[in-house]
Formats: sequence, structure tokens, C-alpha cells
Amino acid sequence: MKEALFVKRNIDRWEQTEQLLDDDIEESPDVLADAYIETTSDLAFSQTHYGRSRVTQYLNALAFSLHNTLYRNKREPLSRLVTFWTREVPLTMWDARRELLCSLLIFLVAVFIGVVSTLGDADFPRIILGDQYVDMTLENIARGEPMAVYDSDNESEMFLGITLNNVLVSFRVFALGVLTSFGTGYLLLVNGVMVGAFQTFFIEQGLGWQSFLAIWLHGTLEISSVIVAGAAGLALGNGWLFPGSYSRMASFRRGARRGLKIVIGTVPVFVCAAFIEGFITRHTEWPDALRLAIILLSFGFVVYYFVLLPRSLAAQHQSHHNPAPQE
Repeated sequence: MKEALFVKRNIDRWEQTEQLLDDDIEESPDVLADAYIETTSDLAFSQTHYGRSRVTQYLNALAFSLHNTLYRNKREPLSRLVTFWTREVPLTMWDARRELLCSLLIFLVAVFIGVVSTLGDADFPRIILGDQYVDMTLENIARGEPMAVYDSDNESEMFLGITLNNVLVSFRVFALGVLTSFGTGYLLLVNGVMVGAFQTFFIEQGLGWQSFLAIWLHGTLEISSVIVAGAAGLALGNGWLFPGSYSRMASFRRGARRGLKIVIGTVPVFVCAAFIEGFITRHTEWPDALRLAIILLSFGFVVYYFVLLPRSLAAQHQSHHNPAPQE
């Protein structure tokens, strides 16, 4: 690539990086870290192809400034903990909004497959859920306690066990992104088919509304977090598959950092889902309106935190770096 074309392709990004350094607004360390990785990658390319040209000297100075800013602006642990949840995770979700949409679409297609397969073959839930679970549920239905599976264990033990399982599932969905995005996509398909078959099985037993109030009481947070973890895995896999202007390793590291931050962001949501499943779902005697309100509040939180807040923060962030021209 000729030096002039290299400069033309990247000059806008370099100017944005300069603005990061010039702004009085304190940036997230990860924003600066991303800029540092991009700049050093460009510097390595320039050193290889253009020697000690003016653009190489410029990039070297820019990388040096970024390095100093990164290590000068370390935050206090408590401050970083707060901003991690209130800014860094939502902004990362905005950066991964395409992966989130893709994860959601894969999951919904899988749910549809589970629904159609169960409607077409009454034994399909046994293939997905296992004979033991299906037989146990049918026995509970015959006794008039279709949701008895949720009160079969001690509340505290159930809460801890579900929390551990949910967190492991989320990290597994993320980690399979190492096998490219197809590994994460496969787990999303498996979980989606299971959800579709599970819900349709109860509907066919004439327990649609009752099962909805029980399953989605905790499932709204739980399933949403699986989808978000899927976005983390896709970010990791896409970083490896589609490096763009970065080196493949730099792109992979960037995708890994984004994905890890997202999946850590799902941990409190999984804990809340496990608490609801362990302590609340078992209370099928509670008023339908109350249980429906919990489902709607959970759904509202998911939409706000993972979709609306990221968009709002991204708009604020953009306005800081691209202020409206003064007349």
C-alpha cells in the first residue's frame, strides 16, 4: 500500500485519537486502550513499509502520548467499580450492538425450530429435555403440581447451584467464540431449541399461562443474559474472523476484551435470575398480577440496561467529541 493511501484511510481515526488526548473529559481506560492498540498496530505497519518517514514519526509520538495518558490516568478502585457498571459495560454493549442483534436472531430462530419440532413430533421434548425430566413433569401435572420442580430443593442450595450453573453457561457461550463465532452460535441454537420445546410442551399440556408465569419469572433475566453472553462470544469470534484494518492478533485481543467485559456484565443479572428462581418461582400461589409485574419489570430492565442506556451514553459520548458547530 502506498504511503499516501495509508494516510488517507486512517487520518480520520488518528485525528479522533488526538482529540481523545486533548479533551478535558476523562475517558474510560478501555477507550484509551483501544486507541493505543490501534495506533501501535498502525505504527508497526508504518515502520515495516515506510521506515522512518514523517507518518512513522507522527504515529510514534501519538503512541507515546497514549501510553503516558493510560498510565497517568489510573482510577481509584471504587470509582472504577462504579463506572464499570454505569458506563463501561453499556458503552461496550453499544459497540457490540450488531453482535447483540445477531445473537438475538439466532436464538429466536432456534426457539422457532423448537416450537415447530415439538408441534410436529410429540416425542421431540424427550430428545431435548430427556425422558426423566419429561416423565417427572408429567407426574407432577397428574398430581396437580406442574411447577413442583421449582420447589424440590432447599431455597438457598437451589439459589447457589443455579447461580453457579448460569454463570458457567454464560462463560461457556463466550469462550466458545475462540472456535470462531460458530461455536457461540451453536450454543445459542441449542439453548433456543430447548426453550422453544420446553414452553411448547407445557402449552400442549394445557398449561400455557401457568407455565409462562412460572418459567419467565426468572427466565426473562436468565434467557436475556444468555443472549447477551452470545453477543460477547460473537464479538470474540468476529475479532478473529474479521480483523479489518488491524492485525489478526490485535483484532482478537480487542474482541476478547470487549466480550469479557460484556460477559462479566451479565453476572449480576444471572445472580438476580437465580435468586428469583430459588426463592420466588416456587410460589405459584402468588397473584398472577404480581408475578406478571416482576416479569415486565425484568424485561424493562434488560431493554433499558442493554439497549437504551448504551444508546444514550453513546450519543453523549459522541456529542463530547463532535460538538455542534457554532453559528
